[in-house]
Order: sequence, then C-alpha cells, then structure tokens
Amino acid sequence: MTDFHHALRSLRVWDTELPSFDPAGAPPEPLALFHDWFTAAVAAGQTEPHTLSLATADEDGRPDVRTVMLHDADERGWHFASHATSAKGRQLAARPEAALGFYWPAQGRQVRIRGHVTTGTPEEAYEDLHARTTGALAAALVGRQSEILDSPETLAQASEAAWHRAETEPDAPSPTWTLYVVEPAEVEFFQGDARRRHLRLRYRRTDGVWTRELLWP
Repeated sequence: MTDFHHALRSLRVWDTELPSFDPAGAPPEPLALFHDWFTAAVAAGQTEPHTLSLATADEDGRPDVRTVMLHDADERGWHFASHATSAKGRQLAARPEAALGFYWPAQGRQVRIRGHVTTGTPEEAYEDLHARTTGALAAALVGRQSEILDSPETLAQASEAAWHRAETEPDAPSPTWTLYVVEPAEVEFFQGDARRRHLRLRYRRTDGVWTRELLWP
C-alpha cells in the first residue's frame, strides 16, 4: 500500500458528537433553516463556514467547480461576487445556472443549492466590494482573473500597485466586479449520522411555492 493509500484509508469522518435534526420541525422555506445551520456551524467552531463550492458549466456543457465566499443569503437568493471577465463570469454569462455546496464537518452537515443566476446592479457590486477589506479591494483592482500569467514577479508588481491604490483610494472602482445571486429552485439539507442513517431534506420550488420531501441517503 502506498503512502497515499495508507493515509486515505486511515481517515475517519465526524469524529465528534453530531447534532440532532428533526425534519418534521423544519420551516416551510429553506432560507430560515440555512441561517440556523450557518450560525450553528459558526458556534461549533467550523473553519471558514462561509466558503462554498460553486459549480458552473461552460458553453460546451463541461462542468467546472471552485471555492468562493458567501456574501449574503436573503430572500433573493445566495450571493457571491467575482469579475465578469473571469472564467466563472464568462460561464455564467453563457449559462446562467449554478450549483452551490456547503460542507460543515464539525456538525456533519451539508447544504446543496441549485438555481438560476442573476446579477446585481453596478451600485450593489460597488457597495459589496467596498464593504470588504483593503486586501479584497486590492485583489479586485489587480483584475485579470483567469488570464495567463507569465511569472510570479509580474503578479507581485501588479499586486503591489493595487495595494497602494487601495490604501490611497479606498473608493476606487473595479468596473468588472459583479455581484451574483443564485435564485434557488432546489435546496437540500444533509445531516450526517454516525450509524449512516443520514437525513436528507430537500426543498423544491414550483411556481413560487416550496414543497419539502425526504430523500434516501
């Protein structure tokens, strides 16, 4: 057995006491339950609970996935942001559908979301960017996300210039920075169980009305 396979086979999941979950007591719409699970993950000490996997597809239907940060979750949907000129931005322009995945192992929980993607207004994108840190603004000012980079030195020079501008012009705009909102059509909540009797509760929206159903694990 190789070191890789030995390490892989040695791993265990949910080496902690998992919370209980009664689907019968779940709210009629998924947003309130997401808020409850998110704040519970924070209270449980989950590392970076606001990070999520974002899956999109390119013009040929080939899937793509990456980790991004959640910026909000409200009645409109789940919010994240990026450059419209990035790979994900181009993919969403061509195919405005996405799937999101949250995983909080501290509580053995997952949340999966699928839906249509819309963009916020330029004013919302500006407010979103400037509500964040100087480092976030500097990164946005560097731009050129997903383009070919000739060397780390070129990145260092561009980053240094962007940091200087972010510190001296905290209101500087980043024209391609875009706020995206995933309008949920399906939201699934997964609660892990030590005896593998996992609970899966799926919400589906049809004509604006949510229905709930349990799924086999």
